[in-house]
Amino acid sequence: MNLYPLLRPLLFSLDPEVAHYATLKLLKIADQTGLSILNKPNQSNKPVNIMGLEFKNPVGLAAGLDKNGDYIDALAALGFGFLEIGTVTPRPQPGNPKPRLFRLPEHEAIINRMGFNNLGVQHLIQQVKQANYKGILGINIGKNFDTPIKDATEDYLIGLRKSYLSASYVTLNISSPNTKNLRQLQQGDDIKYLLSALKEEQLKLQKTYEHYTPLVVKIAPDLDDSEISHIAQLLMEFSIDGVIATNTTISREAVEGHIYAEEIGGLSGAPVREKSTYVVASLASELNNKIPIIAAGGILSGKDAQDKLDAGASLVQIYSGLIYCGPQLIEDILQTL
Repeated sequence: MNLYPLLRPLLFSLDPEVAHYATLKLLKIADQTGLSILNKPNQSNKPVNIMGLEFKNPVGLAAGLDKNGDYIDALAALGFGFLEIGTVTPRPQPGNPKPRLFRLPEHEAIINRMGFNNLGVQHLIQQVKQANYKGILGINIGKNFDTPIKDATEDYLIGLRKSYLSASYVTLNISSPNTKNLRQLQQGDDIKYLLSALKEEQLKLQKTYEHYTPLVVKIAPDLDDSEISHIAQLLMEFSIDGVIATNTTISREAVEGHIYAEEIGGLSGAPVREKSTYVVASLASELNNKIPIIAAGGILSGKDAQDKLDAGASLVQIYSGLIYCGPQLIEDILQTL
């Protein structure tokens, strides 16, 4: 039984950030009281094997929805093949001033400038340990807002060390537009230095714990062809295990004239669909199946997900689509694939 169409008008009447946490709390209550079956898809398993991991099905939750890992079991009950939590930073931080989340229903889009609001990596790891979920769990790490960009690598090293044993894979978020200068880490020598340091640390941790946790990089949809090519070459050079394409866009071309079009932040949902798919296809061409691609951005239907896979992705992740379509979207995608 799909209750979301009945709930959506109520949720959309609330402030977006209030609605966000109200929905998560409702899901948690439903899960704890055994009512999550109302939202759980009846899909059969469609396993995908990449990065040495077996994903129950190819539809994952993108980072950003559960930044602190407070709702892992409730979200898992919706039928995802994998979850990604975070972005988490070494130290707790409040994020950017409110309001910082805006719906654009006419465009099936969201603008956010949350700014990595989270309770810190230590809290997240504690939540992971307390969760019952045993499926694939990605942990998405970033830098604190007040860490100078020249020292950013140290923040990512802290995040990797702290989350290494708790994560199925660790994602480096170097593409959020909501932390000053963060996207600079995708360019020139900055990305080379970051990837070199993180790969070296990953191999040290592997030796220490006799366990290998894959390293994934999440990139922006606003890169040009030469930047995509440069990143692809470095991902291969440093044997990075996977890449997520893409984060939110800073472009407003698709929502020009909307009341919120000039709001600062990352735009997600339908307007980023084509940009994201283009980056997936470009990466696939450059990587030549050497590194798997996880696609995110503008997936609001089974066809959207299929288009990402056709472009060269192995898995997909949803976030804005979940806000607009509800948990039924997971089942719709799995029935299409």
